[in-house]
Amino acid sequence: MATTTVTRPAKTRSNGASAGRVRAKSPYPNWFYVPAAVIYGVLFIVPTLIAFYFSLTRWSIFDSKFIGFDNYVTFFKEPALVSSLWHTLVYAVVTSGLKVVLGLLLAVLLTSQIVARGYLRSVVFFPVLVSTIGVGLTFTVLMNPEKGLINQSLATIGIQGPGWLTDPSYALLSVALVDVWKGVGLATLIYIAGIVSIPQEYFEAARVDGASAWDSFRNIVLPLARPATVTVITLSLIGGLRSFDLIWAMTRGGPGFTSDVIASVIYKQYQAGFYGLSTAGNVVLFIVVTAIVLPLSRFLNRKEVEL
Repeated sequence: MATTTVTRPAKTRSNGASAGRVRAKSPYPNWFYVPAAVIYGVLFIVPTLIAFYFSLTRWSIFDSKFIGFDNYVTFFKEPALVSSLWHTLVYAVVTSGLKVVLGLLLAVLLTSQIVARGYLRSVVFFPVLVSTIGVGLTFTVLMNPEKGLINQSLATIGIQGPGWLTDPSYALLSVALVDVWKGVGLATLIYIAGIVSIPQEYFEAARVDGASAWDSFRNIVLPLARPATVTVITLSLIGGLRSFDLIWAMTRGGPGFTSDVIASVIYKQYQAGFYGLSTAGNVVLFIVVTAIVLPLSRFLNRKEVEL
């Protein structure tokens, strides 16, 4: 008996091409993006281009003089400015790394069957709601080397606390730890949302197979919470690279220049009246953030699709 072969793939491609032609003829998607594109262009693209231009000038409120790349040459010749770039990278890596690790661990704990789980979630998230300047001033008092509560508490058990904000070896890392304390609640919330969205059937099947809690965490939670990890890494890196308010409230870049980051140096240059140099610093910060976050985000998202 003869059989008839149906070429469904060709039909599918034809239908797809027809649907594509139909979508191309519809003007609605293009018009739909126009208002957002206009707002994005006015509030982001235009100011960015203007900033690029003024970074090539020596300008004041009333006039400007084009000087080419002199501001960038000055920026990278100044040791304090170059060290601020290194401090920015260290600060961003430390804060984002700790937020990812602590956020994931807290999320696992706060999605388990523990007493007062809802209350503990509120406690963990509460620092996110507090003013950054308020947090900075509070921890400045707590970290006082002589009268601060932290060192006084350490003294009761025979430990001499360091100068958290006055010792050049500890200043930047001390501020980074405060940043982690304030921001880990948001990372935890994102991880909680990611863990809760995992189907419970996976955990039930793992328990039936005799998997331990560690096996479930390693083989279920870690891979399936990857979208949350990508989000936390991206947001934490952007926040760490752009950090200014907490550092300024606690150390103002001191002692000396040991806790200066790019944003604090930019602010100091504005205060001193070097507007062109500070604008160049803004451009450098923009390039650094883009060069780090954009490729990393694409790499992580590509890995997620492959999984």
